[in-house]
Amino acid sequence: MIVTPGPVVNFLLTNQNVRDIRDIDWPKAKRMLKNLRVKATHNNMEFKIIRLSDQPCSRQTFPMKVRSGSSEGQTVDITVEEYFKSKQVFLEKPYLPCLDVGKPKRPNYLPIELANMISLQRYTKALSSQQRTTLVEKSRQKPQDRMRVVTDAVKSNRYDDDPIFSSCGIKIDSQLTRVEGRVLSAPMLVVGNSQDCVPFKGRWNYNNKKLFEPVRIERWAIVNFSARCDMSRISRELINCGRTKGIIIEGPYSLVDEDNQARRCAPIVRVERMFEKVKANLPGPPEFLLCVLPERKNCDIYGPWKKKNLHEMGIVTQCIVPSAKMNDQYFTNVLLKINAKLGGMNSKLALEHSRKIPVINKIPTIILGMDVSHGSPGRSDIPSIAAVVGSRCWPLISRYRASVRTQSPKVEMIDSLFKPLDNGKDDGIIRELLLDFYTTSQQRKPEQIIIFRDGVSESQFSQVLNLEVDQIIKAYQNMGQGPPPKITVIIAQKNHHTKLFQADAPDNVPAGTVVDSGIVHPKQYDFYMCAHAGPIGTSRPTHYHVLLDQIGFTADELQSLVLSLSYVYQRSTTAISVVAPICYAHLAAAQMSQFIKFEEFVVNSSNSPGTATAAC
Repeated sequence: MIVTPGPVVNFLLTNQNVRDIRDIDWPKAKRMLKNLRVKATHNNMEFKIIRLSDQPCSRQTFPMKVRSGSSEGQTVDITVEEYFKSKQVFLEKPYLPCLDVGKPKRPNYLPIELANMISLQRYTKALSSQQRTTLVEKSRQKPQDRMRVVTDAVKSNRYDDDPIFSSCGIKIDSQLTRVEGRVLSAPMLVVGNSQDCVPFKGRWNYNNKKLFEPVRIERWAIVNFSARCDMSRISRELINCGRTKGIIIEGPYSLVDEDNQARRCAPIVRVERMFEKVKANLPGPPEFLLCVLPERKNCDIYGPWKKKNLHEMGIVTQCIVPSAKMNDQYFTNVLLKINAKLGGMNSKLALEHSRKIPVINKIPTIILGMDVSHGSPGRSDIPSIAAVVGSRCWPLISRYRASVRTQSPKVEMIDSLFKPLDNGKDDGIIRELLLDFYTTSQQRKPEQIIIFRDGVSESQFSQVLNLEVDQIIKAYQNMGQGPPPKITVIIAQKNHHTKLFQADAPDNVPAGTVVDSGIVHPKQYDFYMCAHAGPIGTSRPTHYHVLLDQIGFTADELQSLVLSLSYVYQRSTTAISVVAPICYAHLAAAQMSQFIKFEEFVVNSSNSPGTATAAC
């Protein structure tokens, strides 16, 4: 995003989606403004923001030498407001903080109302939810529109007329490349009462169907952070919808409303007070809590609430927003999440049900999904989160367990897969997942490991093999004697610019489309798969690179496995664009990022002694 010119206050109001200065989140504003450049309106000088002052202009002081006659004078503390008043600059909003545009040990204070944003500087921080929504809507194009934009750009740029290209013998075709593709058949699913469910165009539903393994919910409650919410209706609709899907939900123990005065408190305080009310209203720990968030999505309550319940108390929660259209489809989607979180299973592959999955069914095999989540752009002080999920209950490939660790900021390679301690024991991620596989798979050790890795570029492929795979082998060998397992490593890439179009149709390519010739690497083993149906915009296929295949899959076996893993995501009734293990790993990392969202890693350089001035 490019910063547009205008007052800094207007920039904050727009990017925080608030209308009044009093509603500005100043800790968030500090992160947004850091390293941006501004121009002072009273002297037209340009500055770079390093932080915000701790006090408003009316109370923020700095030492200034006051000369008296011919003597050098004495040093006195003066407020920023008083200083500018002495320069005949009168502040209208002295209650606002100052911009520190100096150096870490030599602050230089500029009132925020006297600063304008400089245009055409790139804004690298995280966008607000409204900005992201607008960006997606503006960039969304139908396949025919996207095709026309690409071909028109090639023609208008006239690459063939470039003398350098001509001298090198390079010629750019003005038409799209035609490639041969295949459409794989969608796998059959099994739902409740062993009823077959046939996906159509990558989608299915639970109309007149029950979940494969529904749970029973007895001890639960509803907590309400919203001022406008009919909790009785939500409870009634959820119970009725659950019974049609096979989930027996007893009446909630309690409907807990937030006190009116608590809504003015900080998010963490609101969560603590609500949790105390829940404990007072329930006879014991609940199995499950349904949380009604305030009207605004992605509100500040979500992170502290999840951390309090999941991390500290081990209580499963599901959050909903009252502004959503609460119909039967909405409650069905909510129940899919609840059932999966409580250990149930919504659907299963027919091949799993009949124990006929090729290659995997006969030999104990664990499937790993690996991803690393980094902090928001511009936040180099937030640790990266490594998340790995592993399959369990072999020969199933629909159940997974997650393990997460924090690591150094912006580091992509996972360094905690194997983590030997001083006593010789391993405290790494892989040991945790291997033990879970062993206890849930008839005490069988995995003899094959299939790794799906997300988020790495081609320049990092060798690091995945040399660093991460090496750690996995060491973690396996550390657990006991036995030959090392056979390993297959597959990289999944979504961050690319390749698009697939149907030659004679205006719609996106069908769900299950595979292209493994023409546009792939001439020597390496890679393929493009569009497992999902794209009803909106232009579908982006996932680019799978097979870096290592000791197991020995055929092309058909591997592509069928990848497609099947796109249908086992328990939170959805559609085929997803990337395999479920990677989606679960991404979900686990995102959940952990919510836990540490409010833990500030502040550099204390601003507390160092130094000289302060006012920007004059």
